[in-house]
Amino acid sequence: MINSPLSRPVVGITSNYSDGDATLRERYYKQVEAAGGTPVIIPPLKNEEVITTTLDHIDALLLTGGGDIDPRLSGEEPSPLLGEINEERDIPELTITRMAFQRQMPIMGICRGVQTIVTALGGHVAQDISLVEGWKSTMGIVHSQKEEREVKTHEVRIVDGTVLRSIYPAEKLLVNSFHHQAVDDCGKHLRVSAVSEDGLVEAVESCEWKSVLGVQWHPEWLGEEGRRLFEWLVERAKIFSEASRLHDNIITLDSHCDTPMFFSQNIDFGSRDSRILVDLPKMKDGRLDATTMVCYLPQPKAGETFQEKVPFSVDGPKAYADLIFDKIESIVERYGDRVAFARCREDVIKNKLAGKKSFMIGIENGLAIEDDISNVEHFAQRGIVYITLCHNGDNQICDSARGSNTHGGVSEFGAKVIAEMNRLGVAVDLSHGAESSFYDALEISRSPIVCSHSCCRSICDVPRNLTDDQMKALAQHDGVMQVTLYHGFLKNDGEASIRDAIDHLNHAVDVMGIDHVGLGSDFDGDGGVAGIADASEMINFTIKLLEQRYSYEDIRKIWGENWFRVVGR
Repeated sequence: MINSPLSRPVVGITSNYSDGDATLRERYYKQVEAAGGTPVIIPPLKNEEVITTTLDHIDALLLTGGGDIDPRLSGEEPSPLLGEINEERDIPELTITRMAFQRQMPIMGICRGVQTIVTALGGHVAQDISLVEGWKSTMGIVHSQKEEREVKTHEVRIVDGTVLRSIYPAEKLLVNSFHHQAVDDCGKHLRVSAVSEDGLVEAVESCEWKSVLGVQWHPEWLGEEGRRLFEWLVERAKIFSEASRLHDNIITLDSHCDTPMFFSQNIDFGSRDSRILVDLPKMKDGRLDATTMVCYLPQPKAGETFQEKVPFSVDGPKAYADLIFDKIESIVERYGDRVAFARCREDVIKNKLAGKKSFMIGIENGLAIEDDISNVEHFAQRGIVYITLCHNGDNQICDSARGSNTHGGVSEFGAKVIAEMNRLGVAVDLSHGAESSFYDALEISRSPIVCSHSCCRSICDVPRNLTDDQMKALAQHDGVMQVTLYHGFLKNDGEASIRDAIDHLNHAVDVMGIDHVGLGSDFDGDGGVAGIADASEMINFTIKLLEQRYSYEDIRKIWGENWFRVVGR
C-alpha cells in the first residue's frame, strides 16, 4: 500500500549564526507555515552525517539571507570590498545545498540564499556589485536600501518562459533589496530568470527542469505577494514527498545501462564517480532500485577485427562478455552490503527489503554467442536476463536497423538462437534490429519480446526507433518498449530533455496502452538528457509522471511491473 504524501510537507530552513546563537527571522517560518508547509529550522552544522539525516526528514530546502560568502571557498582571494563573512554558515550551507541538489530536492534561496545556490552549483558570485564585469550603475538603483524591509524600492524584469514568470505573470515586479554581492555567472545548472534595470541578476532558476529557484530580494517581508514564492516551494515539496513515498513502495528498474563500457578506466561503483552516470550513491539519490548492466559488444565492420574494437585483450566476443561479467561479479562481491544480483522481480524485492540495490545483467549484441548455440545456455547460467540480438551492424543472428540487409531479417541460425533463448527464459531484445528482424522475431519467438531502449519514430524519425505499426504489433504480442534517454532518438535537432522523454512515453502509451511501456536509460552509452542526466535524477521521471496525472498504478507499471511480466519469469 502506498503511503500518502504529507499534507503539510516539511521545509527545512537554514538559520543565521551570530554571537554564538543560531537565529532566524520569524518572517521566514511564518511564510512557510502560511503557504501550507511545516517549517523546521536547520542549524549550521558541518557534520555530513547530520546533514544526511536532516535531508532524510525534509521535503524541501529554504536557504535564507545573511552575510557574505567567503570567496576563498571558491579559490578566490578576498577583495577589500568584501563585506562581513559568516564562516560558521558557509560550509554547512554549501554542503547541504549540493546534497539536496543531488537528491533532486526542491530548493529556494533568498538573497544570500541565491548566492549560496549559485556558488554550490558551480557558478560565481562577485564580491561586490561594482566588480560585476560590464556593470555600470547609471540608473540610480540602490541595491542595499535604507528604507524599511517592507518597502519596495526598485523594479525587476522577469524573463518570459521561466518558472518565475509562471509565479508572477507580469513582466515587471517591484521588490525590496538588501545586497552588495551579486551573481555574475549562473554556471551550467542555472539560468537567469529576472534582472534589474541596471542589468544585475535578480533571480535564477534551474535550466534542467528541476525545482531550484533563487531570488535576490526578500519576499518574506512582502506579505501575500511574497508568499507566492513560498507557495511554489511548498507545492514542489508536496510533489517531491509524493514521489519519494511512491518510490518507497514500488520497484524502480532501469532496463538498459552501459556503464561496463567504462571498466577499463578503473571506475568505482561504491563512490560518486564523476566519470560514470550510474554508481551506488547515484542510484541511492535517485531512489533507483535496480539497473540492468549490459555487456556491450561493438560490431566490427568489414576489414576490422573484434579485438581492435574492445579495450581488453581477449580471444573473442564470448571471452569478452565473460570478462565483463566477471568484473560485475567482483563489484557485487566488493559491495555486497549495498548491492546484489537479481534475475527476477522477487529478487529485486528481496534485495530492496534488505536495503540493497540490484544488478541484473544482459548482453547487447548477440555477437557474444559467436557461432555456437550452446553459448546461449552458457550465458543463461551466468545470469543474463536478455540478449539484444544485434547492434549497429548485421551479425550472425539478424540484420540491424543500421545494417546492410545481409539476411533479410533473422537468419536461420538466429531462429535457433531465439528458440534456445525461449527455452532458457532469456528475453529477446530487438532494440537495434531492422524492421525485418523485428517482425521475424515476433513470429519466431514463443515468448513476448522486448525493446530495452527504444523511442518512437513518429516523433524522432531515425531507423533505430519503432514505427507505430511496430509498437502496435509489439503490444499485440504482449511485449514491452522501454523509452530511452539518448538525444538522437528523442529529438532530430538540438538537445533533448526530460520533457522529450515524457512526450515519447505519452505517445507510446497512446499507441500501445499503459501495459507495454517502461524506461531504459542507456546511461553511459550516450544516454542522459537535461532533467534526467544520470541515475541520481531518476526520481525526476516520477515527478514528471505525477505532474502528467499518471496514477500510482500506472507509474508502478511503467517503473518495472510491465518489464517483469516479460523478463525474468
